[in-house]
Amino acid sequence: MTPEIDADYLVVGAGAAGLAFADALVDHSDATVALVDRRDAPGGHWRDAYPFVRLHQASTFYGVASTVLGGALQTAGPERGLQVRATGAQVLAYYERVLARLRGTGRVGFVGGVAHTGGGRLEAADGAPVARARPGTRLVDARYLSPVIPASTAPPFAVDPEAHVVPVGLLDEALDAPAIVVVGSGKTATDAIVHALGAGVAPDRLTWIRPRDPWMLDRAVVQPDPAIFHGMVAATWEAAASARSLADVFLRLEDAGVMMRIDPGVAPTMAKAPTLGRWELDLLRSVERVVRLGHVRAVTPGRIVLDRGEVDVPPGAVAVHCAADGLRRPPAVPVWVPDAITLQPVRAGFPCFGAALVGYVEATRTDDAARNALCAPTRYGDTLPDWAEMTVRGARSSASFLREPDIRAWADSVALNPARVPTGAASAALDDARERIARHGPAGMRRLAELAGLAA
Repeated sequence: MTPEIDADYLVVGAGAAGLAFADALVDHSDATVALVDRRDAPGGHWRDAYPFVRLHQASTFYGVASTVLGGALQTAGPERGLQVRATGAQVLAYYERVLARLRGTGRVGFVGGVAHTGGGRLEAADGAPVARARPGTRLVDARYLSPVIPASTAPPFAVDPEAHVVPVGLLDEALDAPAIVVVGSGKTATDAIVHALGAGVAPDRLTWIRPRDPWMLDRAVVQPDPAIFHGMVAATWEAAASARSLADVFLRLEDAGVMMRIDPGVAPTMAKAPTLGRWELDLLRSVERVVRLGHVRAVTPGRIVLDRGEVDVPPGAVAVHCAADGLRRPPAVPVWVPDAITLQPVRAGFPCFGAALVGYVEATRTDDAARNALCAPTRYGDTLPDWAEMTVRGARSSASFLREPDIRAWADSVALNPARVPTGAASAALDDARERIARHGPAGMRRLAELAGLAA
């Protein structure tokens, strides 16, 4: 007989979202939780990430509510004065500590190396039944937005057997190649370029195939300092309030020091909006061989075929696959349905905070309709209209859940919340940012909703 798991919740996925949800739930209720994952240990996609990966935002915005990750200022280097950003190894060590804390409550268990096949049934890699959840267990899907990463995904283009293509995790093995071709427009590709240049690769040995140019946030304005973060929010609403178009919104944000683009002469069409340091931007701009002929269709020895043409590459060139979709955009669905919870962001970005918030609301409310009203899901950005929709929906959702006094008090106590204002954080700069938000926020949100094609 298949063993039965006796738990109130079966959380499928022990990555960032699943752990943030479980952490908040058990800290604010007496619930029991079974965490399960196809990997043997917690950490989700971080266990498969490239070796030089690190958080692109301040560490304190990541992890779980009970246990702060990071929190110190960098004291040297190009980001002196900004919050530390954890490496992949540091994130994994952190999640091991988090799981140990959760197990220490006596109400959380972990089963690794299994797949959830539906209905609370767990199977081993060979398909053998492992266990099943007891009737009445609520399923929590923490995999709905699981990122696609190069380490576990084949390149989305044909590769000739004689061509040399490697995932970004093997970039270090290709640093001595006569030429390196980085394929991708997103954060993984920018990380690969910065890493290669930092390892001594000359810019003229790099070719960057960039199907779309991205807008990125200046890391210096996305910091866990209330005056800085609220100042960025104020600048966003000011830019939107008087903008003639979405493109104009981004140009105004660029002028305000919020948004950045790699090539000042190219209008970006991608707006997933990761954060980037100004020093990284300078390095990216040093790569002059940039190919904008669409997506790669095939890599052959000495040649790369794209949507709108072909480019020659030197003999022995190595193509680095960075083209996986790290921020997926499946349809937004209600977070709560009978017997199940689907974890999704519930503000603009910051998924760990969203998952923790869902855990807190699950613990402190009993009606799913009321829960869904408080935590309307948002989708990640991709195009400029997507970013505008995410920003508007996230602001509306934040206004909804922050109207609840207990949620506001909890959110202001949680380092994961980028907009929190802890006790004693008053300053003239924060007062100014709040005044600007009050003055421009309503008009800015209306105009951005209009530009995104959203109903009022």
